[in-house]
Amino acid sequence: MSSPRTVARRIDPPRDLTLPDPGSVTARGVLSRAIARLLPELVGAGRGIPLSAEARADLQSFGAVCRELGARNPGALPSLVRRVPIGTLVRCLRGGGSEALASELVGLVLFDLALAGALPAPVRQRRPPRRLLSLAARAAVTLPEDARAVRFENGRLLIEHAGRETIVALDGPGVESPYVEIEGDIVLALADNNPLAMMEAHPDKFGNAIDLGGRDVSEWTGVLRQALDLVQAHLPDLRREMDLFVQQIVPVGHDAEKHLSASYQEAIGTIYMTLHPSLMTMTEALVHEFSHNKINALFELDDVLENAFSPLYASPVRPDPRPLHGVLLAVHAFLPVARLYERMIEAGHPLAQKPGFAERFARIRQINAEGAEVVLTNGKPTEVGGALLEEIRRWDAYYRKWEG
Repeated sequence: MSSPRTVARRIDPPRDLTLPDPGSVTARGVLSRAIARLLPELVGAGRGIPLSAEARADLQSFGAVCRELGARNPGALPSLVRRVPIGTLVRCLRGGGSEALASELVGLVLFDLALAGALPAPVRQRRPPRRLLSLAARAAVTLPEDARAVRFENGRLLIEHAGRETIVALDGPGVESPYVEIEGDIVLALADNNPLAMMEAHPDKFGNAIDLGGRDVSEWTGVLRQALDLVQAHLPDLRREMDLFVQQIVPVGHDAEKHLSASYQEAIGTIYMTLHPSLMTMTEALVHEFSHNKINALFELDDVLENAFSPLYASPVRPDPRPLHGVLLAVHAFLPVARLYERMIEAGHPLAQKPGFAERFARIRQINAEGAEVVLTNGKPTEVGGALLEEIRRWDAYYRKWEG
């Protein structure tokens, strides 16, 4: 029997996943198939995890709801798993996880369905999570300590206490609004349920705890809007792809000297960013981490490199030796950054006239050349990966001409 990944991975080798051609639908297709991979995993979430009798009964009821919904309303489940708080938990439950994660997933899905009026019938959750984080409602509900169970009905949430029942109002006690609009459907998230957020691969960083860095929310949203506007003006096709992928930007502090950002394959749709006084630094980070989100969706479907994780190689952007997987991530992310600098110079943008701009552009080209050489020389690509490496080869050759 085919695995969810095997079924979903039947994709055409992507020609322009690094820098989209005008009107490209490549990234949309990759994201759609990555979401499709999650559907059977959602229905089977929690299998193989030690569970209490109550949690096991919850998952049985949940699976029945998902199957009925899939039959009656096929578009509902893809819309659910696309949302960051839900899709992240589904990926984190692959081959393991915990009862707490499974219970949180059940609660979040039922909560969003109830808010949308899409539940086939009322559902009672016997082991509810401590918090329900809905990006769709832009709300976080913290359940009281004495909550014994939760009942989800279309249009409302009821909490069972000892001998009584209360109805949760989205504007009432225990409910917060932790999401602030940046632009369109992209929000600044002051709540995050990614269980991997504090696991950090970068040697100079210690996790991604939510932290405004002593700055006002309006400063964060203002700078991020300016960064998005720069991308729109100079890389409009890439900006259009951002609207497909990026749902939330999580603030993780302020640093005037360096910028550290992060993203996770399990949390496609989320970008973690520190605040920096330089608009170009912020815009670079935005393009960089978005590109990681995009290639992470491809990794959901294909290994890309047969030797992705062994052996280790010197990285042009990290002090520690990296597997080819990490070097590929860097090159794939820095090529669109180089294109942004190039387009801003062509347009005569005021920032491009500032001291250091040309030097930074040259440094980015150097990073790309060094990283591309490592990947193209040593990588053993799959069929899908071969197309990605060929795209990188084309752009590497293009930017090497600048050095001539």
